[in-house]
Order: sequence, then structure tokens, then C-alpha cells
Amino acid sequence: MNDLFDLKGKVVVVTGACGVLGSAIVSYFGRLGCKVALLGLERARERSEKLIAGLEGTPGEAHFFASDVLREDLLQQSREEILQRFGTIDVLINAAGGNLSSANVAPEQTLFDMDIEAMKQVCELNIFGTVIPTKVFLKPMADKGRGSIINFCSMSSFRPLTRVAGYGIAKAGIASWTQWLAGELAAKFGEGLRVNAIAPGFILTGQNHSLLVNPDGSLTDRSQSIIAHTPIGRFLKPDEILGAIHYLASDASAAVTGTIAVVDGGFNSFSI
Repeated sequence: MNDLFDLKGKVVVVTGACGVLGSAIVSYFGRLGCKVALLGLERARERSEKLIAGLEGTPGEAHFFASDVLREDLLQQSREEILQRFGTIDVLINAAGGNLSSANVAPEQTLFDMDIEAMKQVCELNIFGTVIPTKVFLKPMADKGRGSIINFCSMSSFRPLTRVAGYGIAKAGIASWTQWLAGELAAKFGEGLRVNAIAPGFILTGQNHSLLVNPDGSLTDRSQSIIAHTPIGRFLKPDEILGAIHYLASDASAAVTGTIAVVDGGFNSFSI
């Protein structure tokens, strides 16, 4: 019997590949022996080269493709370059996304202070920055009737969190998109096309650092509230989401589609 979790030789496309979570994913799948296509803006090239250099001596292979998750034409070009280099696409991980502080509503603000343009940018990046790459990179998977797509939800996908108005709308949208797409793909391309999402708990990243950590390095009131509502009593580490992503990418989850895997230290299940 084949190892259900074996991904060696699989071609994995990762958008947002040079972010905190994307970098952890790239390194992990490279060490597993995958062929990893790193997608990011041109300004991410130097960071990507460091990631790729870190995979030297591992059974994997990685290459950077400059692109833009909001530009279908550039993504199509990247798809052709990936197919030319690696021959196929087996897994798409939509890790691109993020938030803008101007799309939040701070405690001293009200709804009347909301920046609508910033809200639109956050929704566009997270929602269409997932939908457009899916449309583009799905094609070779649909052609062979087999592939796994993994999206990124968040705690905001399940219930509204204070402040993050735009991000909450966007991530709730990703949850709905994931579930809708699962039915759409199975009905029209067969059971071999699967789409799921992962919902990480709170992880310190460059984007949320100022919201969660004071200039002196101490935790903000918001951080303390988050940890008080997280049964394991701490923030998560980026590599703690990798096992769930590995499972969703592999044949071990062959009958799993339309689900959202929660890796949050218990946050979403906790109440008082």
C-alpha cells in the first residue's frame, strides 16, 4: 500500500510564498521532496532566493516566478512557465492575503471613520487574490481530473472580531468560496478535484505585529485578551499549521473536500 502522506515529486504552487506563513510552507514542502513554485511580486525575489538556497541538500526543488495574484494575465504567464519547468501542477496553496491598518476600526473610531477604499483593497487582495489564481492554476489539474487546492481562512471566517472590519468580510468570503467551489469542482470535474481551507489561529506576523506587541516588546491588551481566550495559552507558531496543510494536500484526505481545518489552539471552541 502506498504511503497516503507521500508527496515526493508533487508540484506545489504557493502564492504569497515569501510571507511568514508562505515561507514556512515552501521550506516544508521542499524538504518533503516536492517541486515548489514560489509566486510573489518582483520585490520578493531576493527573499525567495534565500528560501530556495535554504533547500539545498534536500530532495526538493524550488523556483521563483514573479507574478501578481490580482493580474490574470501575469498568472497565466506564470502557469505556462511552471508547466514548462515542472510539467504539471498537483497542489495550489493560496497563501497570499493580508490586512491594512486603515481597513480597521480602532477603539477610538466609529463606523463613520471607516476607510472604504482600504476595505475594498483588503477584500480584493484576500478574495480575488484567491479566486483569480484558482481560476488560472486549476486548468492543468482539471485537465487531468486530479488536484488539491488549499485556501486560507482565519478566526474571522467564523465570527466577527473587533476592529478588523475589512479583513473579517474578506475571510468570511473565503470560507464561503471554499465550500461553494468544492461542490462545483466535484460536480463538473470529478471527485479527484478537491478544495479545502485552513484556518490558523493567532500567529505573530509582520502585518499584525504592531496590533499585538507594544514598542517595548510587551503584549498589547488585545494580545492578552486573545491568549486568555486560547486554551493552550499562547500564540501559534507558523510551523504548527504545516501538518494540516500536508494532510489536505495528500491522498490521506482523498475524500475530504469543502472543509475548513482549524488549527487555533482551541480559540474558536472556547467560551466562558
